[in-house]
Amino acid sequence: MKVTADREVCIGAGMCVLTAPAVLDQDEDDGRVRVLDADPPAEAHPAVREAERLCPSRAISVES
Repeated sequence: MKVTADREVCIGAGMCVLTAPAVLDQDEDDGRVRVLDADPPAEAHPAVREAERLCPSRAISVES
């Protein structure tokens, strides 16, 4: 799995951080998403896919 985030598209809703906190975080300065682990372990995959689905601005992208 490869996780990427488009910070220009992110609106800082924080759904991704609530859903996959081990992989995604919000920047303390602007509140936009930061990827903590671009290649997370298999046990994190369901949460990351859910974070991608829940993102209101579609800033999170996941490739298998």
